[in-house]
Amino acid sequence: MSKVEAFLTPEEEQEIISAIRIAEKNTSGEIRVHIEATSEKDHYERALEVFHMLKMNNTKDENAVLIYVAVNDKKFVIYGDKGINDVVPDDFWSTTKDVMQNHFKHGDFKQGLIDGILKAGEELKDHFPWQIDDEDELSNEISKG
Repeated sequence: MSKVEAFLTPEEEQEIISAIRIAEKNTSGEIRVHIEATSEKDHYERALEVFHMLKMNNTKDENAVLIYVAVNDKKFVIYGDKGINDVVPDDFWSTTKDVMQNHFKHGDFKQGLIDGILKAGEELKDHFPWQIDDEDELSNEISKG
């Protein structure tokens, strides 16, 4: 079993997908999680590449958030599109990363991801509340590379 497959149990993956649904319930924003073993590129650059590969740059309000994890490299990136970046507090992404990293340091990857997802969802809800005509534009499934 690869490190990517062993990173989360199927039950943990379902809990993370449930957290995405909860986070997106009251917002037009979109959240995705992508997990892969390693990246030969800079992790931020790879996250941006995955963001485009998953068509996250096509959301109506430019309010998608990607949580990218490179398991073997022990690195992760939170990437928010222009719409959300323009309205969050300056330290929002770094404080979200700190919350996640505290869990990751103790090997609790599931809870770290869930807390990051829910924190992003709260911010998305504040700036991009759900409207009657909103639709779920992107899959909630965890993508793997």
